[in-house]
Formats: sequence, C-alpha cells, structure tokens
Amino acid sequence: MARLIYSMITSLDGYVSGPDGGFDWGLDDDLHTFIDDHFSTVKTYLYGRRMYETMVYWETAHLEPDQEQVGIDYARGWQAADKIVFSRTLSEVSSARTRIEREFDPIAVARWKEESPHDLTIDGPTIAAQAIRAGLVDEYQLFIGPGLVGGGRRFFPDGISVDLELLEDRRFDSGVMFLRYRAA
Repeated sequence: MARLIYSMITSLDGYVSGPDGGFDWGLDDDLHTFIDDHFSTVKTYLYGRRMYETMVYWETAHLEPDQEQVGIDYARGWQAADKIVFSRTLSEVSSARTRIEREFDPIAVARWKEESPHDLTIDGPTIAAQAIRAGLVDEYQLFIGPGLVGGGRRFFPDGISVDLELLEDRRFDSGVMFLRYRAA
C-alpha cells in the first residue's frame, strides 16, 4: 500500500504562508536536491486549488533560460507525476496528467492509496486538513524555515490530535530543518 504524505515548507510558528498569503523562503540547491531525491517515490500529487496554482509553475519551469539543473530535474519529475486537484471553482487545468475532482472523498483517496504502487502527497493545508481528519495521512514531513510570520495559513488544522513517531531529521545550511514523522 502506498503512503499518503503531507509535506510543506512552514515557518517556525507553523504557517505555510504569512498573513499576506505569501512566503519568501527560497530553496537553496542543497535543499532542492534533497526534496528531489526525497520525493522520487511520489507519483501522484493531491492538491487544493491554491496549491495547484502555485505548483503549476513547474509545468514550464524547465523552459526558463536561467533555470538551474536542480530546477529542471524537479520540473521533469513533477511533469511525469499525476496531479489531482480538488476544487469546486477551477474550470480547467493547465498541466498534463492532471484532473479535477469537485469534492474530497476519503473513500476514494483510501482506495488510491491501496491501489497505487507509488506514494502520494497531499499538498495544501485546507485539503490536507480533510485527509488528516479522515485518518488518511501516513507521514508528516515539515521543512521548517528559520523565521516567524505571526499568522496566515497554518500547517496543522485546529482540533486534531495525532500521535507521531520521528523517523528522520536533517538540518540544512540555510537554517531550514526537515522533520519526518509517521502517524503512530
């Protein structure tokens, strides 16, 4: 059975975006390479609309003349993966291997995990909250940035309780800390 992984960059105070909706911590080459390697087992991305609109950049990122090799490698992996976007408002997608689902269906996601030979990620705090509440998330992977933003969109939803077991940790020269937990 495949794992469902929830992973995002967060601030030290637990926000995936600040009060203005933005997030300005960039990825250095070492961190980007780690992400590329770490997510090589992922072949399906589950997105909320906002996260998809951010990530669709990778559909054409390899064409940018100043794109570094690590970015090209990430773009190629992203393009090869299937993407499922949960949205009631999005009318069409602008990337290959992508489809829209109008509602988050925990039974369907559980079936996808069961049937998939490769891991899946769920990205975006709103859609991830539904998967967390349904008990579908197998791993939580946080890339904690070296700063506080004081508000915005939180990584974890309110009102949940999940026991976690630390599987891996790593510190990067940029000050980013990676923590990988399994749901106990």
